Amino acid sequence: MLEASSLDETIFTPSTKEPVGEHDRNITFEETMERVGQRVAEKMRDATIAIYNRARAIAENKGIIIADTKLEFGIEGDDIMLIDEVLTPDSSRFWPADGYEPGKTPDSFDKQFVRDYLLNLPWDMKSPPPELPPEIVKKTQEKYAESLRRLTA
Repeated sequence: MLEASSLDETIFTPSTKEPVGEHDRNITFEETMERVGQRVAEKMRDATIAIYNRARAIAENKGIIIADTKLEFGIEGDDIMLIDEVLTPDSSRFWPADGYEPGKTPDSFDKQFVRDYLLNLPWDMKSPPPELPPEIVKKTQEKYAESLRRLTA
């Protein structure tokens, strides 16, 4: 596959929710079932894929590719709840459809801009991150606002 290529089918890639300051860890679907049981794991997987596929179709009609997204679930008794943010530029990768080309790093309307900035700093990625300069904050706000504008136009 080329960079930014589209997958033929939506996939579900579960991960853990680690304590603050630690990175979530990718796990297999089998590990998910061991942690929450088969019924709950299948329900979370099916809901994730359905939500993503619906959002992807809506966004594509608005000129945005949702390359991936993260959904977080909580369990209380027998209830499975979708919690935290959903389909935001912080939890998803939003790419403008115009100019998209497999094999090329896509432009984005998401937090990748901030990640790229931080990756180019002499920062150990463990200590608290440095304060973002005003121009990086402004450009990030503009990217988020543009995704909102396109999605709600």
